[in-house]
Amino acid sequence: MLILAPMQGLTELMFRKAYQHCFPGALDLSISPFLSLTHGNLADAWKKIDDVIPADNQDSIPVIPQILGKEPVEFVELGNRLFDIGYTEVNWNIGCPMRRVTAKHRGSGILPYPNEVRTILDQVVPKLKPRLSIKMRLGLSSKDEIFALVPVLNDYPLANVTIHPRTGRQQYSGQVDLDTFGQVYPLLNSRVIYNGDLCTTADYRQLRHRFPAVEDFMIGRGILYDPILPLKIKGLIPEDDKAKSLAAAHLFIETLLNAILARSVSDESKMRKIKEYWCLLLRSLPLSEQQARAVLHAPTLSSTLHTLRSLLQQTPPTPQQL
Repeated sequence: MLILAPMQGLTELMFRKAYQHCFPGALDLSISPFLSLTHGNLADAWKKIDDVIPADNQDSIPVIPQILGKEPVEFVELGNRLFDIGYTEVNWNIGCPMRRVTAKHRGSGILPYPNEVRTILDQVVPKLKPRLSIKMRLGLSSKDEIFALVPVLNDYPLANVTIHPRTGRQQYSGQVDLDTFGQVYPLLNSRVIYNGDLCTTADYRQLRHRFPAVEDFMIGRGILYDPILPLKIKGLIPEDDKAKSLAAAHLFIETLLNAILARSVSDESKMRKIKEYWCLLLRSLPLSEQQARAVLHAPTLSSTLHTLRSLLQQTPPTPQQL
């Protein structure tokens, strides 16, 4: 199974619908960007429920809502509300590396404290209607923190555990620690999903060869670097077909652009969102750094669109490549 990773501000409903429209069935599942219970505020979390309203997600990649927080009562209430609108699984984020999150023992900030994790699970699991899955890192400061968490997690009937083999302190820098992942995943009773730096078919082959017991993989930035990476992994498109990769990039960029422009927000907000995606999508086109940066330096929405579309015209796909 290939799963879209949750990327805050990026893999929201608009993105998931655009992707499913362009490449139906390429991804089997997605985890939503987190609904935050910061300060135990259930009302604030529920305000963001638009991203996972089932009726709106019918033409999107199938999604599992993710919750960020350490408040058992509010977690159960939010999870059960999600169950009542149709979700049979929710995901607990104990992997977020953002410092403003980790400083409050949320996200990967809770990983050094296995007793806190146990206390929360003791209160949540018996009362939660949907199944619970977890997305985590190896630790906050040390890769070895996960080993103290394994016996805790093994005491609960988790749907699955996704591991990104970095620490929270690493953020997204440095290399993923495949050695530690290889040591820890056989120790878990739950199904394990791999996540982290899966950006090419070569990455996928290496992971499958090294960890043959792992069958499910989560892809994040790799989707933006190469929109048809899942199709290549599944053998539906030749991995060295540069023409189809280029055509896919054009199709997805145009579809996403149209979705952004259709939003009822200010031109400034639209421009920021386009540039946020462009920082990643630019890798899918044969552009120089100078060309790519021209989009980021454009001062207005109209100049941003003009510059971006001019670049697309300079790298046109031939008809019917995809």
